[in-house]
Amino acid sequence: MADVRLIQDDAGGDGESPTLLLLHGLGANGAVWQRWRPYLDEHWAGRWLAPDLPGHGGATPLPRYTFGALASSLADLLDRDRPVVVLGHSLGGVIALALASGWFGVRVRAAIGLGIKVQWSADELAKAGALAHRPVTWFDSYEAAAERCLRVSGLAGLLPPDDPAVSSGIVAHDGRWRLAMENAAFGVGEPDLSGLLAAARGRVVLARGEHDAMVTDEQLARLSSSAVNLIGLGHNAHVEDPSAVSALLAPFV
Repeated sequence: MADVRLIQDDAGGDGESPTLLLLHGLGANGAVWQRWRPYLDEHWAGRWLAPDLPGHGGATPLPRYTFGALASSLADLLDRDRPVVVLGHSLGGVIALALASGWFGVRVRAAIGLGIKVQWSADELAKAGALAHRPVTWFDSYEAAAERCLRVSGLAGLLPPDDPAVSSGIVAHDGRWRLAMENAAFGVGEPDLSGLLAAARGRVVLARGEHDAMVTDEQLARLSSSAVNLIGLGHNAHVEDPSAVSALLAPFV
């Protein structure tokens, strides 16, 4: 099992209260869910977890990044006897669908995928593959590393450089700074969304921000007739407006 740094609340609920698993996107980390605490404190009765994905933040890297390996590492964090609701953003949304398959021994009651990129061109996959083999870039200042961290995670303009989600994504060593994220994670590849949706055992909700350039309404509609469009929001809708995105959890509270 990979070490996974957690932001969590173990307050509990009874044995059937679902655990809420919040999964960040590529380049981000679990601290991106910090601003959800007021909602969770008020509305979520059970345990909730917001882990760093392997190769991100304080989590241990994987030998090889696949959706299955990522899902397996997270399944080890969960009580197999308690149902789970998973809300994942982008890469985290794909992992949510993988967990919902039941292949990893997790009882997923509902999987919510926000801002999942549905279509990949050959050029996009080639670029991601090249980034996966790129050597680590070191920066001479925290500010420069923070700027890169915000761009890689798509959070530029949404969070300040001193936000916990930024500082948790940066590692300092001998007076220099680098991103905590392993470049190899870019090589995770293109998900088989149709296959994952077909395999899902629990309820699945797909959603996107209205202005998300990563995925269109038409693309989601081909996968789900009940896809949700979040008006006025972009790719990182969960950061832009936690209350709007947390409303997706209402049927499962």
